[in-house]
Amino acid sequence: MGEATAGQPWAQAERYGAKGGMAVTVVSIAVIGLTAVVLAVQLKAVKGEYGIYMVLGAGLVIFFYALSKIEAVLTVLRRVQSFIQIDGMYLEALMKMIGITYIAEFASGICKDAGYGSLGGQIEMFGKLSMLAVSMPILLTLMETIRVFMR
Repeated sequence: MGEATAGQPWAQAERYGAKGGMAVTVVSIAVIGLTAVVLAVQLKAVKGEYGIYMVLGAGLVIFFYALSKIEAVLTVLRRVQSFIQIDGMYLEALMKMIGITYIAEFASGICKDAGYGSLGGQIEMFGKLSMLAVSMPILLTLMETIRVFMR
């Protein structure tokens, strides 16, 4: 594939990992998830904890596959940063928030599936508070910018 130009947005998207084969990947991940759920339901009748192990295993496979896709996102974010000369702090905070959200939702979902909904809720709350803490420097910078414009 040659060098993509501004008139070829799909060519640029493919260069950063948004290929037409992405639909196949989503279908594969969906099949893994649905297969794990069907097997978990069957195993639950035999021994309840085996169903949780099956769902946890499938969740980990999907989790690590999603982590492999982060490289494409990072590449695009670095390119955006080079275009608009944005401070690296903002992109770093954005990536931290994405990571916190994904990990907290994953752990919370597993806890809820295992029947420990209150623990899952606490994980979600901690994730939200962590995102708030990560975003504080950005909020302070925004407030400082507003203060400068109001002078």
